[in-house]
Amino acid sequence: MAKPWITIGRENTADGLLELRQRNGSDFLMTIDGRVLMNSHANRSEVLLAKLACNSMNNKKDPKVLIGGLGMGCTLKSALDELPGNARVVVAELNPIVVKWCRGPMTALTCGAVNDPRVTIEIANVASLIRNGAMEGGDNRFDAIIIDLYEGPFEAAKERGDYLYGNTALKMSGSALRPGGVFAVWSEDPDRSFERRLVHAGFSFKRHRPGRGNRHVVYIAKKSGSSPSRRPRRSKVF
Repeated sequence: MAKPWITIGRENTADGLLELRQRNGSDFLMTIDGRVLMNSHANRSEVLLAKLACNSMNNKKDPKVLIGGLGMGCTLKSALDELPGNARVVVAELNPIVVKWCRGPMTALTCGAVNDPRVTIEIANVASLIRNGAMEGGDNRFDAIIIDLYEGPFEAAKERGDYLYGNTALKMSGSALRPGGVFAVWSEDPDRSFERRLVHAGFSFKRHRPGRGNRHVVYIAKKSGSSPSRRPRRSKVF
């Protein structure tokens, strides 16, 4: 019989009460406003998201990766496992308490990924860091941008999430990437409207389902290395 969850941390946020729960020592659950955000034993899609985004970085000189959302650190850990020792990873997290939890009770879950010397944690909205990369260019741009937020692109259709997944935001992300850069997005469900916006913004993409069923989708979109005036062809979706 499973032991009951014990709340070991809570913090009021703009989106509601954020809670961290634990049971059996190594099992964690994070909720916001009563809604489950993530479970430490159900992170296959997050791991695949980072793996696919970063598995081609070993041949790049000083690769730089931006991750939107720390969560339990599983996406970060997966990215670090793929990246070389000279990589730089910037993690944008809105809530400082989440960083504290990852450095505290959840440290062993990711082997202390937040303390890896390649990692910089920014208490910031990831959209702001994308905008900075696009506007300032040069070394401020990224080889990969990984968006792992619980709402996903479907919220853009509900007049939320446009700041990350709308037409203007996707073009901004493209400008914040180096040629051939990767834009990786976690989504709860497939989103055809988001796919059309990706193509319109100059990305080719593939849609991956980490497990069985229709839920939880990983989008791996790539910026064309050619002239921005040429619209890339859409890749095969599977």
